[in-house]
Amino acid sequence: MSGTPTHSVPGWFELACQRPVVLRSVRVALVVGTILMLINHGDALLAGTMTSVRWLKVGLTYLVPYAVATYGAVGALRESYRAAGQGHG
Repeated sequence: MSGTPTHSVPGWFELACQRPVVLRSVRVALVVGTILMLINHGDALLAGTMTSVRWLKVGLTYLVPYAVATYGAVGALRESYRAAGQGHG
């Protein structure tokens, strides 16, 4: 073992909750979610025919890009930690 301390890679959830990751994922979700919401539900929104099921789907429309952006950001951070030799986990 060398004289330099080793640091483990932070856990997935710990990284996912970091402010920069959350802010980036929120921005992605707002942009991508809005585009998808307009494509999928814009006609019903303009016609005033939104149902509770549609509103649930709108929520999921924003949740999916948030989850994808978070997954990608955390994966990149963990890989960066590993590449820098700051952890093994």
